[in-house]
Amino acid sequence: MALGAVPAAVLRLVVRRGLIVTTAGLAAGAAAALGTTRLLGDLLYGVSPRDPGAFVAALLVMLGTTLAACLVPGVRAARTDIVKALRV
Repeated sequence: MALGAVPAAVLRLVVRRGLIVTTAGLAAGAAAALGTTRLLGDLLYGVSPRDPGAFVAALLVMLGTTLAACLVPGVRAARTDIVKALRV
């Protein structure tokens, strides 16, 4: 944690960096998934290959998982006592 940083700013920094990387990965993955739907169309039962609801649900689950995964180190970094960290 930087000297003089507000804990909320540190938390925002950690979460924002994690979400930026995830958003780029989700965009690339969604493009690849849309591009390969014709190949996997025969394997799907009861769902169209380009079902927008399924795509949105999958993206939201991945974003939620990423947010939860980024919050853990973000909260830990925000709670770090800088004096203790500098003594070690």
